[in-house]
Amino acid sequence: MSAYILQNVHLILFLPALTALALVALPDFRLSARLNVASSFVTFLAALSLFYAKPVSGRYLLVDDLNIVFVVLNTFVAFTTSVFSASYIAHELETGRLTPTHLRFYHTMYQVLLGAMNLALVANNIGLMWVAIEVATLTTVLMVGIYRTDRALEAAWKYFILGSVGIALALFGTILIYMAARPVVGEGLNGMVWTVLIENVAQFDPALLNLAFVFLLLGYGTKVGLAPLHAWLPDAHAEGPTPISAVLSGLLLNVALYAVLRFKLLMAANPRAIAPGPLMATLGLLSLVFAGFMLYRRTDIKRMFAYSSIEHMGIISFAFGMGGTLANFAGLLHMTMHSLTKSAIFFAVGQIAQAKGTQKIADIRGLTVTHPLLGWGLVVGVIAIAGMPPTGVFMSEFLIVSSTVTHAPLLAVPLTLGLLVAFGALLWRLHGLAFGEPTGSLAPVKASSLPLATHLGLVLVAGIYLPPPLVAWFHHVAIMLR
Repeated sequence: MSAYILQNVHLILFLPALTALALVALPDFRLSARLNVASSFVTFLAALSLFYAKPVSGRYLLVDDLNIVFVVLNTFVAFTTSVFSASYIAHELETGRLTPTHLRFYHTMYQVLLGAMNLALVANNIGLMWVAIEVATLTTVLMVGIYRTDRALEAAWKYFILGSVGIALALFGTILIYMAARPVVGEGLNGMVWTVLIENVAQFDPALLNLAFVFLLLGYGTKVGLAPLHAWLPDAHAEGPTPISAVLSGLLLNVALYAVLRFKLLMAANPRAIAPGPLMATLGLLSLVFAGFMLYRRTDIKRMFAYSSIEHMGIISFAFGMGGTLANFAGLLHMTMHSLTKSAIFFAVGQIAQAKGTQKIADIRGLTVTHPLLGWGLVVGVIAIAGMPPTGVFMSEFLIVSSTVTHAPLLAVPLTLGLLVAFGALLWRLHGLAFGEPTGSLAPVKASSLPLATHLGLVLVAGIYLPPPLVAWFHHVAIMLR
């Protein structure tokens, strides 16, 4: 069984790569869209198979309960987004914003991105993980600028510059980890293998570890979108194709967070090193409060929900920074619910922007009248992301606040304030978007609504009932994260 599952681990890496090569040669954009969907679905099935058995880790690949959470979520959202993307991107061709060559390039890069994210999640080598995240970053840079407008190219360039600074800081932190490991595990590959590092980290020089974690948190924190390292994120969401906005918010931010969590475990295993939790909690709380207030100033609908992503990644980072079984459990649940909800919101927003011909909030009114399905889908999505019951986001936020009140009551004040500020901003904006006097185009939407309904359905069900196996699995991972 282990050998069979190991083949499936290879499948989630090599299938996207092989599909990307095939997509380069396919001239028909309809066929390339179908192949993109089919390959993403098979990759998701391969990820699901990891539940049945975990292979013995090697020097390059590792599968454990922690990264299975991320891999399954990553491949599921990538699959549903590929379904949405197939019809959405085809409509961009009809409107003249993209050419058949652009569509072929888009689908190819989509599979490269999926493979790079999967590699980052299952890499047992911290250098390989860094390379995979860098590939994912460069791929999304190219996709953000695919419209070739001045604003899209500016956003892509800004993303490239800030992302490069972040990944350079992460590289320096990775090198410092290797330097701390070398006196203990010796020269060579062992100094980069995470399973070897975690076994021996108690003997590492704590000063080097402390310095390394600061660089790693700043570097990968840039990719997570934590304030004040967030400046690339709103532009990338606003100017890139909407499916990429869904992938950025729902997946790529999680991949960078996963890297931070791996190094957090290293730090926690050395009793002489600084506690990583307070640093993560501080950046998380700052991101939450900052993004909550910034939501009131947005005039672009995609940019507004980009700041909502900054807010929620702040909440998740705060939860993992607080630590403890309950907070870690809540962080995992919130990460899952945010990925499902925010990608669903971008599915709705993308179709709204296509139908209305604009992303300006002031020009979008009365969606429940002009486009009832999209309007009510957006209502449900915003209610969910705002943390109202009965949704999975409400449950996770309730657990995070409860854990904070128990272990750090003073921090519960700014945490609750940030949540309430964001809550008010989202409901204020929603009122006009969904229920205001109808304005703008009545053009029908072309993209599939099935991914939107699927994601929102899962989020609503999670607010009422979580399957016991899922609870047990998250609880086990929460204990691993300490």
